[in-house]
Amino acid sequence: MAKQKAALLTAGGLAPCLSSAVGGLIERYSDIAPDVELIAYRSGYQGVLLGDSIQITKDMRERAGLLHNHGGSPIGNSRVKLTNVADCIKRGLVKEGENPLRIAAERLTRDGVSILHTIGGDDTNTAAADLAAYLGANGYNLTVVGLPKTVDNDIVPIRQSLGAWTAAEVGAHFFDHVSNEQSAAPKTLVVHEVMGRHSGWLTAATARAYIQKTRHNEYVEGLMMNTQLKNIDGIYLPELDFDFDKEGARLRKIMDKAGFVTIFVSEGAGLDAIVAEREAAGEQVKRDAFGHVKIDTINVGSWFSKQIGQIIGAERAMVQKSGYFARSAPSNRDDLRLIQSMVDLAVESALNRVSGVTGHDEEQGGRLRTIEFERIKGGKHFDPTTPWFGEMMDFVGQDLSNL
Repeated sequence: MAKQKAALLTAGGLAPCLSSAVGGLIERYSDIAPDVELIAYRSGYQGVLLGDSIQITKDMRERAGLLHNHGGSPIGNSRVKLTNVADCIKRGLVKEGENPLRIAAERLTRDGVSILHTIGGDDTNTAAADLAAYLGANGYNLTVVGLPKTVDNDIVPIRQSLGAWTAAEVGAHFFDHVSNEQSAAPKTLVVHEVMGRHSGWLTAATARAYIQKTRHNEYVEGLMMNTQLKNIDGIYLPELDFDFDKEGARLRKIMDKAGFVTIFVSEGAGLDAIVAEREAAGEQVKRDAFGHVKIDTINVGSWFSKQIGQIIGAERAMVQKSGYFARSAPSNRDDLRLIQSMVDLAVESALNRVSGVTGHDEEQGGRLRTIEFERIKGGKHFDPTTPWFGEMMDFVGQDLSNL
């Protein structure tokens, strides 16, 4: 029987789980299937198309545990869609007339890969599904097992994606410092823009973590550094409707009384309206290889800052984005535990020739299993009726100075 070879790749944006997931896969194979050869493709699917790979050496295997201490990706990321032929040609990844799926399949075959582990979000893993389908239809024998990564926690039907818990905790730490900017000048509006294109989960979870972190702080009463300074005055998610006039009137009262206002905004809140407004004005909105609006060109936080700032009479308005700070962090304890369980199942599934994406299946009682590729979708919305969200919102927009 031919010796098996497993390849790893990370793709899409960063999340606080990539280094640990790569390290965990290397450790798990070394523990239970040390004869399986391991390689990693640099920069995701780009590395597959270009044949750019890293051999996982004996020394790397022995030191793989160190990767749990780091953020980022030890093998590099990219946003490459194998079915977007025009984009692959534009990037110089394939030549005119070539099919990226065929080029990727031939590279995997040439490299002798029998198992491919993809660590990424819905785009990464649906791309893996496209590749697996092409391989199956053309007689290639490859098992593809994905791990679900996204700080947005928006993959259907997976209950909790890797890295999201850490991103919320780190985002709260980030804003604990930034909130002090409210004391820098009178009538300051601070907008905390949090990642989340379709889902407000990360914004909500970051706000909860921030409230948990700060609500029991002790202060010198009578001074400006008090509970009100650390309060959140408004939270805006893609899943919640809001009336700017009513919100402006409410926030104006807070500004007049406290002298500062803090709001948390998901980068997807109001996105459709902003894009429609710009396109109606004749602007061409930039999109990525997957057809998604390049959200960093929209600046939702700045839009909120201008709209709200004018209504409430802010003399100083600032937008702070925790996204890159949060998504580049090493995994926290909760994510490390989740990563370990998913890694163990991913390796077991790969060795048993079961393809899919590991995760707790919300449509099968939350059971941890290898979920079929055809059931993996992006854009899962956050449910604002979730009990912890309602409990957290009891603390939002209140005058907490007497608590």
